[in-house]
Amino acid sequence: MVIRYRQRILYRCICPVKEASETMNVILMMTTVPDTTIAEKLSTEILAARLAACATQLGAVRSSFHWQGKIESADEVQVLFKTSVARAQELEQFILSHHPYDTPEILSWQAIASAAYGQWVHAETQRPIHV
Repeated sequence: MVIRYRQRILYRCICPVKEASETMNVILMMTTVPDTTIAEKLSTEILAARLAACATQLGAVRSSFHWQGKIESADEVQVLFKTSVARAQELEQFILSHHPYDTPEILSWQAIASAAYGQWVHAETQRPIHV
């Protein structure tokens, strides 16, 4: 892979700056679910609706948290979804409405992706066209 840089002079330093066209913004959204069966079901439904281009089960974790006045612990599975900026809100609403927890963990952040990966995420999360 060839990375092209342009040069910019700041305070007599030469600093490489990546071309804007070489990257794209994507949204990473993570949630935890009780087990791999639910992780697989949620991932399959989200991918089928094209709300995410990819779902990665990050594996089993042990979570400790405050819940209803007590400190609880639970074994869970983390799932990381990669989606476009345009579909992030819909993805969050889908997770909220299909999640088995009353108060699901939903964390999201914007990330800079390579142009090719970002374009793939964007293309795979387009709304289906009905003719």
